[in-house]
Amino acid sequence: MRYFVGLDVSSRDMKVCVLDQEGGQLAAFTVTNDVPGATVLKERLMEIIADTEVDILKIGLESTSVYSFHPSMFLHYDPDLQAYGAQVFVINPKQIANFKKSYADMNKTDEIDAFVIADYMRFGRNQMSVVKESQYVALQQLTRTRYHLIQAMTKEKQHFLQHLSFKCNTFSQEVDSSVFGHAMMELFLEKYSLEELAQLPLEELSAFLQEKGKNRFPDPEAVATSIQRAVRSSYRLDKVVENSLDVLLGTSIELIRSFQRQIKEIDKTITRLMDGVTQTLASVPGIGPVFTAGIIAEIGQVERFPDETKIAKFAGLYWRKHQSGRFTAEDTSLTRHGNQYLRYYLVEAANSVRKQVPEYQDFYAKKYQEVPNHQHKRALVLTARKLVRLVDALLRTRQLFSPERGVKL
Repeated sequence: MRYFVGLDVSSRDMKVCVLDQEGGQLAAFTVTNDVPGATVLKERLMEIIADTEVDILKIGLESTSVYSFHPSMFLHYDPDLQAYGAQVFVINPKQIANFKKSYADMNKTDEIDAFVIADYMRFGRNQMSVVKESQYVALQQLTRTRYHLIQAMTKEKQHFLQHLSFKCNTFSQEVDSSVFGHAMMELFLEKYSLEELAQLPLEELSAFLQEKGKNRFPDPEAVATSIQRAVRSSYRLDKVVENSLDVLLGTSIELIRSFQRQIKEIDKTITRLMDGVTQTLASVPGIGPVFTAGIIAEIGQVERFPDETKIAKFAGLYWRKHQSGRFTAEDTSLTRHGNQYLRYYLVEAANSVRKQVPEYQDFYAKKYQEVPNHQHKRALVLTARKLVRLVDALLRTRQLFSPERGVKL
């Protein structure tokens, strides 16, 4: 006997619908979205399947951020349900929404949504997002948070550059040194006016840069000269405007440094978690610990995917075919669906790998020359798609990457 359970989850409760293999509704009820409610759900399911030979027991729920996480993990690890071979699937809401379109006259209620999810499970299509093991869930939370911190820091750096351009409009063009280095940040925190910087003795400014830069400047006097040249060629502002910009620059610096500290702490925790994960992905030159952790966190157990094409589709690294009669379109767009985090890590990793591995460098160059438009973006995405095959092979076989021997793809 086959049973299919659909859960429509909210912050407060879960609407439950249980279908048999013929689509007949065996039960429909509501439980609270907490441990007591999940326990009642489990007990009701045990009553329904009691005294029957269970071939399949599938439980599906939409991926609704934190609301679906706890019930999915509760049901996934329950020993009584595991004894019946229960499988828990966390499904992309877009798949359910598209499936529901086939029910043209159906209303929108939570009870009906639970039925649609159960019926979707009964048809057995596109069920890729099986619940992950705890170590991958923990790693995923860390790598996703790191991703958002990087995005926030990048945005704050853009704000900083805007404020800096207001204060000294030629600084970025004239000064041959990163404005985000420690010495430069310390210089901005001193809140010198443009006139004060212009009149500051060159030797004193050079000594300041050398001290704050911990003697890392090969020619601090040249950098100091370029700073004063930028200051003297920039427009002057009213004192009240310049003072306000100094406050904004200082605020941006503190935010950037705070992001950097948080990212560093997360990196330490990621490293500790990765020590307990058996993998050989880090043996590929250019991937590094950050991309390795991000890719593994999103893929989870590689056995969830039948082959590398499913991983590529999960990441959104595929192109839809457009065909009508005898016409087949040659220029199609990359899909907008898929896991944005996995796609990000694969594309960034591909960009790094192609700079160090000749095979990927040659492949990128070939794809770059094939079209006149969007050359880099297209070539990089295609290189990422090629990298998926390598990632899949290394995670499945656990062999080390060797460019001489190669990996059978």
